Order: sequence, then structure tokens, then C-alpha cells
Amino acid sequence: MVNERDVLLNELAQGLRPVSEGIEWFDGLGPEEQSVVLLFLRHHCVQARAVAGDAPESIRRAGLRPTHTPAVLISRGRIDEQLGKIAGLRPRDERRKAFRLLIAVLTVADARRRELYCSGGCGHWWHHLSAAE
Repeated sequence: MVNERDVLLNELAQGLRPVSEGIEWFDGLGPEEQSVVLLFLRHHCVQARAVAGDAPESIRRAGLRPTHTPAVLISRGRIDEQLGKIAGLRPRDERRKAFRLLIAVLTVADARRRELYCSGGCGHWWHHLSAAE
């Protein structure tokens, strides 16, 4: 079942909404809700087949410095494990950076998935958001 959060996050990843709007929404959530959102994003990055090679472009798109904790994490080790560590960050400012980075990873990985697997059409509801607008 699709909910508003799912639509919002996919609109952010597809550039249909400005990231600033997503950050404002994310900042308005409590710590537990933020954790749920980060875990949701991590899951969708894995489902979109994120790979280690997505790290540099995702860091750039997220506007993070390479020394920021989420950027350091995504650049080391297995991508699925690192995404889990990023989603688990606790300090508020780190959670905001994690949110920005995970949206960027989803953007990069899902764009590749669309090109490779969905260019001839697909049944993914999130790939039809712009058409529904």
C-alpha cells in the first residue's frame, strides 16, 4: 500500500520535489520517525541495486564533504552494510546528512535501474509519478 511518505521520498529521488522541501519535512519528524525513514530509504537503495561505485556521485549530489561521517561510511566496505550503518546514525546533524545521502543514493541507483531494466516500461508505481502529476 502506497502512503504519502513513499510518494514524497520517491518524488525527492526523482527530482520532482526540491531536496530542501524533503529536508524541512525530515527535520520536522521526531528521532524515532527519522530512524524509520532512514531505514526505509536504506531498504529502497538496496532494492534499487545500489553499488559501491554510486558513492562518489551520491556524495556529490548530497552536497556532503568526503569527511562527513555518512560520506566516509559509504566509501568503505560492502554497500548494503554501509547503508545500514548510515541509516543507524544517531546525532541529529548526522541523521540529516544521512537523509541527504540516502536520497542521493536512491536517485543514482534508481536512475540506473530505470535505464537498464525499465526503459521499455514497468509496473513500478514510483516510476509513473511524473505521469500522474
